[in-house]
Amino acid sequence: MKGILLAAGYATRLYPLTKDRPKALLPVAGRPILDYIVDEMNTIPDMDQIIVISNHRFFDQMEEWSVLRNEQQPSDKPILVIDDLTVSDEDKLGAIGDISYCLNKLQIDDDVMIIAGDNLFTYKLRDAWQKFRERASDMILIQTLPEQEEASRFAIVSVDDEGYVVDMVEKPEMPKSRLAAYATYFYLRETLPLFEEYLAGGNKPDAPGNFPAWLHKRKRVYAYEFSGMCIDIGTPESYADVMTTFPSVRE
Repeated sequence: MKGILLAAGYATRLYPLTKDRPKALLPVAGRPILDYIVDEMNTIPDMDQIIVISNHRFFDQMEEWSVLRNEQQPSDKPILVIDDLTVSDEDKLGAIGDISYCLNKLQIDDDVMIIAGDNLFTYKLRDAWQKFRERASDMILIQTLPEQEEASRFAIVSVDDEGYVVDMVEKPEMPKSRLAAYATYFYLRETLPLFEEYLAGGNKPDAPGNFPAWLHKRKRVYAYEFSGMCIDIGTPESYADVMTTFPSVRE
C-alpha cells in the first residue's frame, strides 16, 4: 500500500499565515501538522511509502521537511515529495487532479490510502485500515455530525444496512443525512484507473470527496464510521482554536 498526502493547495483563506509557508507545515504544539498525520500513517503495517504532493511554490520547504523527517525517523516509512508544478491558486490542479498526476507520474499499481494534509484527527488510521482489509472494498471515513455543525458545509453520505454508500453529495443545499465524509480514503489498486476516467468525463477536479460521490455509482464503496474527532484547519480562527484544543484532546 502507498500513502498519498494531499498538500498542494495554497490556503488563501489563511493568509498571511500561509503566504510564505504551506499550511501542512504550520506548527501545532511545536510540530508541523504533517508530523502528526505521518505518525498515524506509520501505524499501517503494509504501507511501504508515503508520498506528499506539493505545489511548486512550496516544494523546497516540503522537501526540506521530508529529508529531516527521514533522517530523524529512519525506521519509519520513507517519504517522497513530488512537485505538481503549479505556482498559484489560479493554476492549481485540484485535489483529484493532484491524485491523478501522482498516480501517473509514479506509475502506482497498488492499493492506496489518500489523506488531506491539513486535517488533525484523533481516530486511529490502523483501525480504519483493518476495516478496509476486512471489507476488501474502496472505503471512505464518516462520522455523525454534532447538532451544532451545519451539514451543508460537508460531503454528506447515506448508507445501506451493510454500511455501503448509496448517496453522497459534496456540500448539498438540502442534506439527506448527518453522516459527513472526512478527507481520508482507501482505494483498491483496480480502482486507480478510474481517476483518469473521472477527469476525462469533465468532472470537478477539486474537492477529493467528489470522486467517491461519483465512484459509488459504479462500484461498492464502504463507509467506515470512526471514533474520535477530526479538525479541518481552514481559517485563522480554526488554526488559533486548534493550537489549544488539539494538544489537550490527544492527552
